Amino acid sequence: MLKRLPPKEREIVDLLYQGGEMTASEVVEALPDKLSRSAVRTMLRRLEEKGAVRRTESPRGFLFSPALSDQAARKSALGEIVRVFFNGSAAGAASALLGMSDNLDSGELDELEAMIARAREAKGAGR
Repeated sequence: MLKRLPPKEREIVDLLYQGGEMTASEVVEALPDKLSRSAVRTMLRRLEEKGAVRRTESPRGFLFSPALSDQAARKSALGEIVRVFFNGSAAGAASALLGMSDNLDSGELDELEAMIARAREAKGAGR
């Protein structure tokens, strides 16, 4: 869903992922390209209608936050990258990441090994 958003709306959602819950005024202040408050409020309303943003009431006014958890958004975005650039092959994507192993420290490599071991266990348990 996020990939289909116009650039400015996507920028607002990205800000909300980075900054957490924000008021419309805080979004206006955080945007690098200054937009009017009414333009930002209109985009926030559209994002809410599209299901990309949630609005809650607070003593500070309405607070806006992403509708998808950051983990779900990352998984969705990564799934799209794997589909487009690696023909749907998670192994191909992992291989490309491991090709960048010069940038990984030993702790990150250990974490990857542990994740692979957990994935193997989960596959074995599901048989």
